[in-house]
Amino acid sequence: MPEEVDALAGRLAERLAGLGSALVAFSGGVDSSLVAALAARALGERALAVTAVSPALASGELDGARSVARAVGIRHELISTAELERDDYRRNDRFRCYYCKSELYDRLAALARRREFAVVLSGANADDAGDWRPGLRAAAEHDVRHPLLEASLGKDQVRALARHLGVPSAEKPASPCLASRLPYGTRVSADVLSQVDRAELSLKRRGYRELRVRHFGDLGRVQLGVADLPRAADPDEHAAVLACVREAGYQRAEIDERPLRSGSLNLDIMPASRAR
Repeated sequence: MPEEVDALAGRLAERLAGLGSALVAFSGGVDSSLVAALAARALGERALAVTAVSPALASGELDGARSVARAVGIRHELISTAELERDDYRRNDRFRCYYCKSELYDRLAALARRREFAVVLSGANADDAGDWRPGLRAAAEHDVRHPLLEASLGKDQVRALARHLGVPSAEKPASPCLASRLPYGTRVSADVLSQVDRAELSLKRRGYRELRVRHFGDLGRVQLGVADLPRAADPDEHAAVLACVREAGYQRAEIDERPLRSGSLNLDIMPASRAR
C-alpha cells in the first residue's frame, strides 16, 4: 500500500511538473494543502500558494495556512478579496459560491498573469462533483485546473496521500467559508460573518474541533461532529456551549441533536442542481 501511494504521488507530481509553473488557490485545508505539497515537489520556486483574506475567512484559518505552507515548503502570499462588495454575493442565493469564486479567480488570474505563472490550481476533488458546487463553473470560466479531480481522487484518497506525504492538515476537518453557515436567502454582511466567527471561536477554545454555528437570525444553532455530541449532552457542558453562542450576540441558542454534515444547507437545492 505505501508503494502504491508513493507511486500515485509521483504520477501527480509528474503531471504538475509538466505545467512549468503554477499558482495554487490555498486555503490550508487538506485538499489545497495536498496540491500545494505536490506543486512544491514538482515545481520548486515556480510554485506559489496564495491565500485569500476576507471577512468570510474564519479566525485561525490564516495562521493554519501559513503553518502548512512552511511545512510543505511552498512559497506563500496573501491577497485580499472583495466579494462583500458584490451585491450578487450579498444576496446569498444558491449561486453565492459562484460569485465568491469569480471574485477569487479574477484576482488569482490577474496575479498569475502579472507574475507569469502558467496556470491556477485548485484543491477540488472527485467528491465535489457530487455536491452543489457552482464555484466549479467559475473555475471553468477562468481555466482553473483541478489536479485531484482530474485524477479522480476522492476525499479519503486525498487524506491518505496527504498523510503519506506528511502534510500537517491531513486530518483537518473541512472548514468552508463563514457564509456557508447562512441559509440561502439570508443576506451576507460583515457583521453577521463576525458574529458566526465569534461563536465558533469560543467553541473551538472549549476544545471542539468539528463544528458549525448555523445562523438563523437571532438563533444560533450549533452542529457538532459525532464524536463531540456525547460531551455536549452533559448538562453543564450543554449550558456552556449555549452560553458561548449567546455571548456572540445570539438571543437564542440550541444544539442540533444530529451530527454535523458538511454542506447540509445544500440538501434542499440538490434536486434542482442535478436537474440543471
